[in-house]
Amino acid sequence: MYAYGFLEITGVTAAMTSMDIMGKTSAVELVSWERKWGGMLVTIIIKGDIAAVNEAIEAAKANGIKEVKVSGVLANPHPEVVRMVNLSAQRLRRL
Repeated sequence: MYAYGFLEITGVTAAMTSMDIMGKTSAVELVSWERKWGGMLVTIIIKGDIAAVNEAIEAAKANGIKEVKVSGVLANPHPEVVRMVNLSAQRLRRL
């Protein structure tokens, strides 16, 4: 079973640092990321097995350069959530 992890943080640099921490902590992969308000708020979406995603999110919250605004882990996500994440990931692939 897999999970999605969501992490929102202010600033692109803080988001990249958080992604680096998550990737080095656990076997997770970046699915997509979204910038809002000109990059002031960044949402990172990762995917992996449930334990790895939980571990990655907790590591980023504990070791990041800024406070995480909000985070969440969705185990076995609903098909509509998967569809929304895939739409975001398609946008990322076009860049």
